[in-house]
Amino acid sequence: MSSRIKDLNDKLAQAYLGGGPERIEKQHQKKKLTARERVAYLLDNGSFEEIGALVIHRTKDFGMEKQQYYGDGVVTGYGTINGRPVYVFAQDFTVFGGALSETHAEKICKIMDLAVKSGVPVIGLNDSGGARIQEGVRSLGGYADIFHRNVQASGVIPQISAIMGPCAGGAVYSPAITDFTIMVEDTSYMFVTGPNVVKTVTNENVTSEELGGASAHASKSGVAHITSSNDAECLDDIKKLLDYLPQNHGEKPLKLPFEPGDEIRDSLLSIIPDQPNKPYDMHEVISGIIDKDSFYEIHKDYAKNIITGFARLGGRSIGIVANQPMFLAGVLDVNSSKKAARFVRFCDSFNIPLLVLVDVPGFLPGTDQEWNGIISNGAKLLYALSEATVPKITVITRKAYGGAYDVMNSKHIGADMNFAWPSAEIAVMGAKGAAEIIFKKEISDAEDPDAKLKEKETEYAELFANPYIAANRGFIDEVILPQYTRRKLLKVFAMLENKQMQGPKRKHGNIPL
Repeated sequence: MSSRIKDLNDKLAQAYLGGGPERIEKQHQKKKLTARERVAYLLDNGSFEEIGALVIHRTKDFGMEKQQYYGDGVVTGYGTINGRPVYVFAQDFTVFGGALSETHAEKICKIMDLAVKSGVPVIGLNDSGGARIQEGVRSLGGYADIFHRNVQASGVIPQISAIMGPCAGGAVYSPAITDFTIMVEDTSYMFVTGPNVVKTVTNENVTSEELGGASAHASKSGVAHITSSNDAECLDDIKKLLDYLPQNHGEKPLKLPFEPGDEIRDSLLSIIPDQPNKPYDMHEVISGIIDKDSFYEIHKDYAKNIITGFARLGGRSIGIVANQPMFLAGVLDVNSSKKAARFVRFCDSFNIPLLVLVDVPGFLPGTDQEWNGIISNGAKLLYALSEATVPKITVITRKAYGGAYDVMNSKHIGADMNFAWPSAEIAVMGAKGAAEIIFKKEISDAEDPDAKLKEKETEYAELFANPYIAANRGFIDEVILPQYTRRKLLKVFAMLENKQMQGPKRKHGNIPL
């Protein structure tokens, strides 16, 4: 028996070494942790239980039978993060560059299946050169097996992807399907086709970092929801994100202990400028409403004219969607609509109530927006908020103009409670544009057209640039003083905590993708 125990220990020792000390050192030289180091850092101390440590590939072509590594380039298993169970896989770049094989994929699929059965989140730590070309279509089939499971798990359990090295070709589609993608700056990149192919096909000279680095995907494509400066920070970001999420679609997020005190926030009184066209930072409004230091922004560097993120209100996890007047005056455009719609759908999938803060002058005009589908993309946000069944609360801080008023969680598309500050302006358009249309002839016939325009602009503003007509019709439930916003929201979210709503019976809707 002792010889057999020694044989097992020897095999496990080989598995724990991955590609060996030399390749581990190369990983460290790139300022990257190894797969096992990442798992150890991410999970609670001593909680990791590995599955498939002794798996090896089955390939005999191209001399591959002479290159056998236990684990086959991916560490898989389960453990806990802050006491909560999770399943995790971590690709090991020290073994075949983390390339995905048939057995490598089978290990990932196994823990994904277990995660769905168990109703716990699954976390993927990606660091791979792509498909193992020695296996041909078998490796491609392995990718497709993973993609299929990503889709089946979508909306059932949270799926988080960390890109901690290369992620190219077919490998990119699994993270794209998951709920959140976190990229490490300077050491990670994602693209369907690499710089060499781009050069051949389009004659563009571009580096891997320029083409698909963390910065590019965080600010330009929106593929990355969060960027982290190094491996450790990336793993910390995963832990932080999980704090706001439930284990699965059948649960609610954990509510933290909360003792109400003086919930009046006088700082909210001085945020909105007297001039209607002067910008202000919506982050200040958010900070004045939520529990202290609880905001965790998602897609921070993408489509900055809208803010999305998680926060706590009275210990409850909530999702926030807010126009940002500091960028493009807070208009809705193609990118901001997609960003917000995706976030809303995630929150609705996992029972996270929504707070929508509105200061929107409308949709961004122009040929670029129209030709890039502002109609169908704007409809995505409209669809997502209309479809959502979680508690949905709206606060209009200033402008709510035109169709954007409807889209930003208006009463008409199913908001539960709609509040407005006295500074709110709810109308079809701004006073100047409205006056130019309504009083066009009167202005053109006047001795002083500019003075007449100013007069009519003031007349229109006094009539419509306020929240009271909407409140008269019941489209606004209450006009509230800014300093009482937090107190009001604490009460209404508590009141709606057990909201239940069933949509019509159907296979699924057809969102305008």
